[in-house]
Amino acid sequence: MTKPYIYITRKIPDAIIHPYADQFDFKMWEKADEPVPRDILLKEVERADGLLCMLSDNIDEALLNVANQMKVVANLAVGYDNIDVAAAKDRGITVTNTPDVLTETTADLTFALLMATARRIVEADSYIKKDLWKNWAPYLLAGSDIHHKTIGIVGMGRIGEAVARRAKGFGMSILYHNRSRHYETEKELQATYADFNELLTVSDFVLSLVPLTKETEQIFDRYAFEQMKSSAIFINASRGATVDEDALFEALQTNQIQAAGLDVYTEEPIQANHSLVQLDNTVCLPHIGSSTGETRSAMLNLCLDNIAAVFSGNAPKTPV
Repeated sequence: MTKPYIYITRKIPDAIIHPYADQFDFKMWEKADEPVPRDILLKEVERADGLLCMLSDNIDEALLNVANQMKVVANLAVGYDNIDVAAAKDRGITVTNTPDVLTETTADLTFALLMATARRIVEADSYIKKDLWKNWAPYLLAGSDIHHKTIGIVGMGRIGEAVARRAKGFGMSILYHNRSRHYETEKELQATYADFNELLTVSDFVLSLVPLTKETEQIFDRYAFEQMKSSAIFINASRGATVDEDALFEALQTNQIQAAGLDVYTEEPIQANHSLVQLDNTVCLPHIGSSTGETRSAMLNLCLDNIAAVFSGNAPKTPV
């Protein structure tokens, strides 16, 4: 019997797919750091039984229209705004994602980005490498305290809760805004629910950890930045399109807010000449929220476990 054909849109380690080699025939795009061209992806999807894709792959209705025998699309991410889930459902295609396994790692990165931005770590590193450090001075590269400040988390999902636990360790006051209240989280972490505008006006650190939906697209707009303290620091580790980047640039350039730490952008990859990258009060990372060797391997294994479950006639572990 012919084994199901699974196409993987990036090159991944052979050791990851080896345990599944008896169940499936695999083919991978040969490059790990470049996306598969659209024409090649369309050609592969025509004959693929399953697809393991990246968050940067656009799995839209046009692509699904040529997926003649596709049974499952496994997305290497928690978010799935890159996939037309409704179109997949109409065609009987299961869509899966990778929650849980990346929660703590992404929370680590989010809090590290907050700390690096507040304490001007990247700027300070560059200061020495450019041979600018000539003397000690009382306010040399003075940043902002983190401990005992107020953190405002917009999006109290798994990652938001994990970030809140880290904030608690720094003695921070925790505010959060979410579609629904999390009473257990409030009790466990002494977190306080706030409406969006209240959170913006009170918080010293405002974090975007929301999924990208029609409701959250550009939720951080010009009005939102106008509500923040002039000393506020904005962190985005969710999706770039939750932010009006022109409004953010203006807020940073005019010191309407103090600084920003960004791991995601409206258009990715972001270019070195992008206006936000040019600002000294902005720390920019290349969308590496879950990027540790251990976590990325766990995410890939979960994708493959989901694919295996579908072809075994079982429910996948993490369906969308």
